[in-house]
Amino acid sequence: MLPPDATLTLRHATLRDLSAVDALLARSYPRLLAADYPPSVLVTALPIIARARPELLASGRYWLAEDAAGRLLGAGGWSGHAPTPRDGSGGPGTRTDGLAHVRHVATDPDALRRGVGRALMARVMAEARATGFRQMESLSTLTAVPFYTAVGFREIGSIVVGLRPGISFPAVRMVCDLP
Repeated sequence: MLPPDATLTLRHATLRDLSAVDALLARSYPRLLAADYPPSVLVTALPIIARARPELLASGRYWLAEDAAGRLLGAGGWSGHAPTPRDGSGGPGTRTDGLAHVRHVATDPDALRRGVGRALMARVMAEARATGFRQMESLSTLTAVPFYTAVGFREIGSIVVGLRPGISFPAVRMVCDLP
């Protein structure tokens, strides 16, 4: 959790935030994923996954968490459709009514275990629930499985996400109910 005197502000992202989210992903993913993925996977996957998705930032469903000084500590959002790999192959799943999808969540490595990720996920889950979704799915990195479990997700099984032709990324499909 953040210290009692710290302020965390959540706000919707805009396209103006693209470079800041890129910088967050670039400092977060390489450090946090290194313990769970071999360099051979990271060298091909990081240039793809550590880039902000403009359509997410413009969607109105992508949130930024900032401290009182305006520093970006975390980001994440959701969509009402299955994420599509960048190779256009149709995605890891098909649209399922009532199922929302966690999208591109990251926390600054220096802000871990301060409540940033929990605050983002609480907002994301509440917003999806208020929009009528009853379940939420995450294609979690191996690293983030304990986090998603702590916020109410359960493991469905291991998957391999096709990022581009010839580039695969091991992940874990997780789901939670949105009561």
